[in-house]
Amino acid sequence: MAQDRPSLPASHSRVSLAMMTDSEHANLLGTVHGGEVMKLVDSTAGAVANRHGDGPAVTAFMDEMAFLQPVHVGDIVRTLAQVNWVGTSSMEIGVRVEAQPWGSAADEPLHVASAYLVFVAIDDEGRPRPVPDLVRDTPDEQRRWREAEIRRAHRLARRAEIESGRRDG
Repeated sequence: MAQDRPSLPASHSRVSLAMMTDSEHANLLGTVHGGEVMKLVDSTAGAVANRHGDGPAVTAFMDEMAFLQPVHVGDIVRTLAQVNWVGTSSMEIGVRVEAQPWGSAADEPLHVASAYLVFVAIDDEGRPRPVPDLVRDTPDEQRRWREAEIRRAHRLARRAEIESGRRDG
């Protein structure tokens, strides 16, 4: 990363959003539609990217979205997100989704989904712009960075393989 860019800790831009689900969020099975969860994930990650990059950022890639448990109508859904990795203008944001039944505040929230999204900070003309580097002080932050670099390497290798196949095939 460029030495002239400031560095910010992950805590600077952490965001948590919540919503109470109702029948308008339901799919045909009576559970919350995955697209509703994805929308909340994207909104949360966008807020993190905007905070870390100190300005507009756009979703460039949803690297992974894993649904682990169903979300039921009436559940309170909460997202927790932070920056895992930064490049020159791009950032990987990790999002954890938890759900808790409406009437049971004493129960621990259930981990229902996880996602990794890549955002690119943009200027007024829509061109990529630099973002601050990420301070990685804790073992958890170092692990997140390392895992994000693996996901990035896989994205780049997949894209190169696809482009190669299109040229050669």
